[in-house]
Amino acid sequence: MASSTKNRIPIWVVIIFFSLFLLLHTTTSVEDEVKKSLLNFLSKLSNNGTTQLGSLSSWNTTSDPCNDHWSGVVCGTKNSVIKKLYLNSSKLEGELDIGILCGVAPIAASLGVVHLEYNNIHGVISTQISSCKQLTHFHVTRNKLSGSLPASLVMLNNLIQFDISNNRFSGSLPDFSSISGLQVFLAENNQLGGEIPRFDFSNLKLFNVSNNNFTGSIPDVHGHFTANSFIGNPYLCGDPLPNECPPSQSNTLSEKSKDSYKSSVTMFVGYIVLGLIVAVDNDGDDSMYKSSFGGLSKSETSADDQSGFVSSSVLVVLTSPEVNGLKFEDLLRAPAEMIGRGKSGSLYKVLLGNNQIVAVKRIKDWDISSHEFKQRMQRLDKVKHPNVLPTLAFYSSKQEKLLVYEFQQNGNLFKFLHGTNMDYAFDWATRLEIAANIAEALAFMHQELKDDKIAHGNLKSSNILLNKNMEPCISEYGLMRVENSSPSKSSNAFFKDDVYGFGVILLELLTGNLVQHNGIDLTDWVQSVVREEWTVEVFDKALLSECASIERLVSLLQVAIQCVSRSPEARPSMNQVAAMINAIREEDEKSAVSFEPSQLD
Repeated sequence: MASSTKNRIPIWVVIIFFSLFLLLHTTTSVEDEVKKSLLNFLSKLSNNGTTQLGSLSSWNTTSDPCNDHWSGVVCGTKNSVIKKLYLNSSKLEGELDIGILCGVAPIAASLGVVHLEYNNIHGVISTQISSCKQLTHFHVTRNKLSGSLPASLVMLNNLIQFDISNNRFSGSLPDFSSISGLQVFLAENNQLGGEIPRFDFSNLKLFNVSNNNFTGSIPDVHGHFTANSFIGNPYLCGDPLPNECPPSQSNTLSEKSKDSYKSSVTMFVGYIVLGLIVAVDNDGDDSMYKSSFGGLSKSETSADDQSGFVSSSVLVVLTSPEVNGLKFEDLLRAPAEMIGRGKSGSLYKVLLGNNQIVAVKRIKDWDISSHEFKQRMQRLDKVKHPNVLPTLAFYSSKQEKLLVYEFQQNGNLFKFLHGTNMDYAFDWATRLEIAANIAEALAFMHQELKDDKIAHGNLKSSNILLNKNMEPCISEYGLMRVENSSPSKSSNAFFKDDVYGFGVILLELLTGNLVQHNGIDLTDWVQSVVREEWTVEVFDKALLSECASIERLVSLLQVAIQCVSRSPEARPSMNQVAAMINAIREEDEKSAVSFEPSQLD
């Protein structure tokens, strides 16, 4: 008996041995995945191997990209960390499929530089390029690439140099202005069209869009670039080109594009007010109005100088640099387009005379006095959070309320999640970050406005806008719907309604499903699946395909289920929700460290 005990292997030795085996197995799997992806990428670039590879023949299944120093591959200090690819001037004649690289987590988390210039590569730039979030340099000049540039390019926040010149790209340019570190943008000699977005020209060192099909007037380049950067675009005008824009042409719209814009809008001069101090048809139809500003008393147009507001006509403009000098008449003259309609009102995209685009929310029949409404707007203006969209100006009468916001070009979360904006697919890290930012913003607003009893009142994914950096921004805070404003409802219930709304947004992020689909309620469906212990079935297949942690997916799902509890009292506060999500995010970040380089070479 003693002899048997003496020969037994201690349990701690078994544990260490097993751990080392798992570590080695995982490392080998990652390295194999990276190598396989690189070989597939090169195979497409070389027409499935029919192109003579020359020095690239070192890329083969019997060697290792990093240890055996594949030609053109620059690795980091850790195995399988691919930082740079130099495949320029390699006589490649196949197809570019950047998704093969950016679709693999270890490569996507480290790849910073891609050089493919001076080849004969064809194909398009895939939307999956946005998954390579560390990308700083992307050069594909002198190839045969075509198609439109994906809107997901704006997600490459670390991009410094972007050269697509001398190809066959068409369509319009995404709004690169959100990439603050961009220094080189070269797109000359393509077939690109539309208007030139407003780049941060003060930060750019090289810029060229000559010999394309751009239209309209050139944005203000602040003297940083000459006409050589813009020549060869017959319908482009304005400084620094010698041909001036026609007087009737706006600074951002050519005559042709302006006519197109006007044909698509649903209202023009005066239509933005849609019933502000107007004569309305007896049948209640709000599609036809006659503007009338008679009968305004001095009290209606004056402002309280001590409140920090400046008024013009009946429009109260908050002390915000975005709309300094904005007058009520500016809204009357501005062309606008209806972009949304809900139970409580409509939303319009309005082009002001200074080429600034704003969003205007019109609310009708809200049973709140103008005095109370002004007090509410004044209070909200004092509570600032970077993830809550502030009101720039407002108007109030007994029948109508107008609120002016900065227009967010990237749209809302609903469109990105549910298929009307398919150029970009959210990965797990992005969804978790969005959830954490919304939770923190709501927790802050609830805390600051607790005594004022002002909750959001109508929280949903269509009210979560995405700013120029693709960060979530809660819009229309404090604009409770009429049906939710019952005096019998406690103030705390409004905050608990926000928690419920946030829980539904979490379910949308986790499942990718609509709140209502074919008569099925999302919260009911999720809870029924979880009760049957088929929890994994609820998650978006896109999240599972990228190997997102099931443990953390389930943790976030548990938070969502608490938020959508049928009993308001059982729902956590937003402070508690934010703390739970931040804990999940911290765990996720720790697990990702092994895949992320400390810095680019």
